[in-house]
Amino acid sequence: MSSRALRRPAAITAVIASALAAGLLAPGSASGSASGGEVRIHDIQGSTRISPLAGKQVAEVPGTVTAVRAFGSSRGFWFQDADPDDSPATSEGIFVYTGSTTPAVSVGDAVTVSGTVSEYYPGGAAAGLQSVTEITKASWTVHSSGNPLPAAFPLRPATVPNRYAPDAGGGSIEGLELRPHSYALDRYESLEGMTVAVQDARVTGATNTYKELWVTAEPGHQRTARGGVLYHSYRDANPGRVKITSLLPYAQHPFPVANVGDELTGTTAGPLDYDNFGGYGIQATALGELTDNHLARETTRKQDADELAVATYNVENLSPKTSKAKFERLAQALVDNLASPDIVALEEVQDDTGATDDKVVTSGATLKKLTDAIAAAGGPAYQWRQIDPENNKDGGQPGGNIRVAFLYNPERVSFTDIPGGDATTPVRVVGRGGKATLSASPGRVDPANPAWEDSRKPLVGQFSFQGKPVFVVANHFNSKGGDQGMDGRFQQPARGSEKQRGEQAKAVNSFVKELLAADPKADVVVAGDLNDYQFSPALHALTEGGVLTDLVNRLPREERYGYVYNGNSQVLDHVLTSRGLSRVDYDIVHVNAEFADQASDHDPQVVRIKP
Repeated sequence: MSSRALRRPAAITAVIASALAAGLLAPGSASGSASGGEVRIHDIQGSTRISPLAGKQVAEVPGTVTAVRAFGSSRGFWFQDADPDDSPATSEGIFVYTGSTTPAVSVGDAVTVSGTVSEYYPGGAAAGLQSVTEITKASWTVHSSGNPLPAAFPLRPATVPNRYAPDAGGGSIEGLELRPHSYALDRYESLEGMTVAVQDARVTGATNTYKELWVTAEPGHQRTARGGVLYHSYRDANPGRVKITSLLPYAQHPFPVANVGDELTGTTAGPLDYDNFGGYGIQATALGELTDNHLARETTRKQDADELAVATYNVENLSPKTSKAKFERLAQALVDNLASPDIVALEEVQDDTGATDDKVVTSGATLKKLTDAIAAAGGPAYQWRQIDPENNKDGGQPGGNIRVAFLYNPERVSFTDIPGGDATTPVRVVGRGGKATLSASPGRVDPANPAWEDSRKPLVGQFSFQGKPVFVVANHFNSKGGDQGMDGRFQQPARGSEKQRGEQAKAVNSFVKELLAADPKADVVVAGDLNDYQFSPALHALTEGGVLTDLVNRLPREERYGYVYNGNSQVLDHVLTSRGLSRVDYDIVHVNAEFADQASDHDPQVVRIKP
């Protein structure tokens, strides 16, 4: 069970007030009583996302209890009308919210419920998500027990539309009539609170620490090579994705620990819910049996003697306070799965005191602990280069001072140290006799550019491999924090963070152009966590003018991913090469993102080049 899904404001009335202020409810709808005969659940749910009775009192609404949530601070029960109307747009189920009190009902009870119709916005109305129609301040009467339950609505390719959401030009879709045969989000909203089921569901997002996983109701849609679903375009959000949590007692029904590509064989069923940690999901009262399809962690090949191997790896807030086990697993992956790359661009290296906000910015202890672990795992005696950031100027956890850094194997490659690099001094390209060099190595790319505000600054290093200079730029662009969710009420969702990443991409693109202006044959590798997709405006800006090639586009389509979010396999990390590097061999090495047991949430990548 997910503790995250159980948070909610103390006063539902505050949510109604906020919704009224935002114009989400009609004036006068926040008080009074429903009238005009018996009110049933489909009358409350209505044919849009907002109940026509929001804020009103309803009395003796009939139905059968289908599920009970008896834990956490968001307890209550779902009940469903066994006598539906003729409209596919109106849900026949609804949640009765009882706060921290366990409701005195059982599955199969025939009840009548009275209370206030409320719209609950997960994360608050300002978060931009959809609301959940509920009955609050409720009382009820149990009339009989042991009644048959309504049949579960089957989620399958024939019932989930391929189009994800109506397009409101960036505005709210709350006032639009639901079209469940046309849009997946409308289909799910028309089933809110009702019992739904998936059969033999393939896992597309591994079990996380909150006891959640994602499955797909469309197993043939955009399948990856290893059983996930590929997010390849803003036009296709993979509408069959559904989150699975459990209402079953954990002692008798432990939540399955599943990897991508596993299956929940049989029936997984329960009421369809919505929260701010993944959108629509099934609160399971029945869980399919886990079928382990034995997903294996990948291993890349060793570079040949004349190949330079450059890797990128987001090590996820690594500091000396990180567990010894994680250091060992990161080291093992670098040595065994990545075959000891010659150069590694690391992201999310924290300072020597981790997230303690004490003005410490050095990271020597962090990098020593990692390189010691690599040596203990049988790897090379890596050396490192990095530049300490200004305190709390590069984003990430306050006090953590995350930065990018280089590891390199001095037995295979040398680092060209050029003094002068620091947190605020921009590195310059120096042309000498038709060749390019740097004013400082390592150096920071355009650190005063507003594009890098509260974000990591790129680090460029000049290396020498078999007598040939190679320039590597390590990056960690700004995150997607603050963007509207793809399952929210604003469609198409605004992606406000794209603008900053676009400016960051332009800055790196300009720097690479300077290198190539000094030496058109310069060998340049740009790598790191760019926090954006291969089809995004930021990647178009980074590759503008053909100066860089995004290598992910050279992989077979079903292999283009290295991160899994809400059941979508996608690309956030990239390796790009300059046009002179035509002999490249690129690999995303799947060791983390598809697995419940992760050393990081990112998969590392490696490119082998022949300068």
